[in-house]
Amino acid sequence: MSSDATTATTPAAPAAALDVEQEPMAHGLGTSLPSADARAKTEGTFPYASDLWAEGLLWAGILRSPHPHARIVSIDTTAAADMPGVRAVVTHADLPGAATYGRTVADRPVFASDLVRHHGEAIAAVAADHPDTARLAAAAIAVEYEVLEPVTDPEKAFAAEPLHPDGNLIRHIPLRFGDAEAAGEVVVEGLYRIGRQDPAPIGAEAGLAVPRPDGGVEIYTASTDPHTDRDLAAACFGLAPDQVKVVVTGVPGATGDRDDPGFQIPLGLLALRTGCPVKLTATREESFLGHAHRHPTLLRYRHHADAEGRLVKVEAQILLDAGAYADASSESLAAAVAFACGPYVVPHAFIEGWAVRTNNPPSGHVRGEGAMQVCAAYEAQMDKLAAKLGVDPVDVRLRNVLATGDILPTGQTVTCPAPVAELLTAVRDFPLPSLPMDTREEDWLLPGGPEGAGEPGAVRRGVGYALGMVHMLGAEGADEVSTATVKVQDGVATVICSAVDTGSGFSTLARQIVQETLGLEEVHVASVDTDQPPAGPATHGRHTWVSGGAVERAAKMVRTQLLQPLAHKFGMSTELLQITDGKITSYDGVLSTTVTEAMDGKELWATAQCRPHPTEPLDDSGQGDAFVGLAFCAIRAVVDVDIELGSVRVVEMAVAQDVGRVLNPAQLATRIEAGVTQGVGAALTENLRTARGLLRHPDLTGYALPTALDAPDIRIVKLVEERDVVAPFGAKAASAVPVVTSPAAVASAVRAATGRPVNRLPIRPQAAVGAVTP
Repeated sequence: MSSDATTATTPAAPAAALDVEQEPMAHGLGTSLPSADARAKTEGTFPYASDLWAEGLLWAGILRSPHPHARIVSIDTTAAADMPGVRAVVTHADLPGAATYGRTVADRPVFASDLVRHHGEAIAAVAADHPDTARLAAAAIAVEYEVLEPVTDPEKAFAAEPLHPDGNLIRHIPLRFGDAEAAGEVVVEGLYRIGRQDPAPIGAEAGLAVPRPDGGVEIYTASTDPHTDRDLAAACFGLAPDQVKVVVTGVPGATGDRDDPGFQIPLGLLALRTGCPVKLTATREESFLGHAHRHPTLLRYRHHADAEGRLVKVEAQILLDAGAYADASSESLAAAVAFACGPYVVPHAFIEGWAVRTNNPPSGHVRGEGAMQVCAAYEAQMDKLAAKLGVDPVDVRLRNVLATGDILPTGQTVTCPAPVAELLTAVRDFPLPSLPMDTREEDWLLPGGPEGAGEPGAVRRGVGYALGMVHMLGAEGADEVSTATVKVQDGVATVICSAVDTGSGFSTLARQIVQETLGLEEVHVASVDTDQPPAGPATHGRHTWVSGGAVERAAKMVRTQLLQPLAHKFGMSTELLQITDGKITSYDGVLSTTVTEAMDGKELWATAQCRPHPTEPLDDSGQGDAFVGLAFCAIRAVVDVDIELGSVRVVEMAVAQDVGRVLNPAQLATRIEAGVTQGVGAALTENLRTARGLLRHPDLTGYALPTALDAPDIRIVKLVEERDVVAPFGAKAASAVPVVTSPAAVASAVRAATGRPVNRLPIRPQAAVGAVTP
């Protein structure tokens, strides 16, 4: 993969390890400062949860249901408890506190007690002196089930018997905007289906729980929201929150999969029960069974437009399959309904959205949730509209694009920069890759992989476009707040903030912020645990905004503490002093000293919070100022399709993105490329298949992730740096919006290559077989 950034600075190659004096490394905002832990991760010495150890360690095993829906008649743990080496067996009867948990709705049992509602639901857990013993003991637990008919079709969930005491309907959002009687001269309709994408983390879930002398417990795990995890676990343990400590270990990637405490609570319970440290390292199958996935979605659309292709009205029905429990379905549905029309001006919109419980695997937070599913549908509609009018797909989009000052169908005015037309124009005008006939045949990688079975004569090239949008931070009244502390002593700064770096680069950003504000090169970021004030979850790019803002405010307070005595001594204001490369100088050159000399052995520190302006829930008509900020992206996909085999090769993805401000060029390029690649997986290969609620092939053989050979050439053709004035540094979230946009762009390109309607993701080979003559 490669990147051609026309706005951002091209990252410099790392300096060679030579025994000569090197130039000082550039630091501060706008530079490609490398991550402090990059070398350890590259060399394999970085400690993840699966690497942890403790004296007297026991191992955990979890028994999971083989059925998607069943009544539990009895649970007999005798055989497991009597096995040599087994130290404890726990079920729902052993929970001293709350039996259920959930981030928004506490509807998910720690252990199933009377009913099993999805394949892989936890029934019991075991602690033993060897991991094999723990797994064998878990398998020895005898559970008698009365197998029930599963509800796996979300459309049938409305009339089915309730699967949960709260019913099958989690949320319904009816959005009403404009005149219901409005109609256009041209109407296009479509039915679309989006599959179940799994986060598929590189490292499966793992954790270590250590009991404390005060009766509490410490849990070491790759949490992305440690304070919420602590509170949920404490409630289940029957303990006060301060008796439970969550320590964040290295996070081996997270696109939403680290948000479920279902692995952590059994672990802590076993540690409390045995009085010994207990470790759990999930197998890949357990990982697939245990964590949440992207919501499979059914979408029905009808677009009305005038004869020129300007949108008049959009009607849509959106049905999210939440699986067995609520999790993040309410938030995902709000995003899907609010962004159902995409980054387009729509005078009249009538959207119905539902999220329902089924006996399918649980759905939850996955990057771009809600927005990705509707993007695939509304962009397919725009392609249909262009085809029906006989105009260029880009022209149709440009006639309707959103801009700053326009109004969303939720009634909220777009106050942030929205350079959607500029983004689309940039990818349209970027030179196309060469055609296969322009290169030697043996150098042409056919669809299906190297030396694929296809013939060059059966390959058709297609070019497609898509526009996507996401919201930043939480929505609908979420209290977005983060706290950070900055300490400086002996010329070294330390940042204390419980914002978890999931691969987003927040730790590097925090260092850059302090370097920029205090002029110090050596900045350390403390490890994260729940003894620190909360910073909130690592979702929607919120740590760049909220936690970065808190770090900046704390650093500026320290700067004031440092400069005020000097300014008073020399009779000038602090604004006339500057700090650069560890030196403090005045505007007139009278004052020149180092930060270390000015501090004179003192320690300076400050704590600050950042809380963006509040939002509000959507009302009964889907109206309200529900979002703090928005980010936009345009992608042009170029694909080659073998119309005999139905195989698709993504040749190139040209990306233009609204980023607000480039804070770290190298990190930004990496985040965009990763997001595009994840989206390509959703478009072509990633679908966690089920048969009547049972997961089929829950492993990385049956679940096809894109490899290096599948990753396209990614060209970042433009980064629009129009700063959002209400965001710290003016920056916007970077990684979610390319995930949202790229599947729609790939589908658009396959439609262009074949002339066939591509109405489901991932794209099945039969959907790309044959070509329709225009």
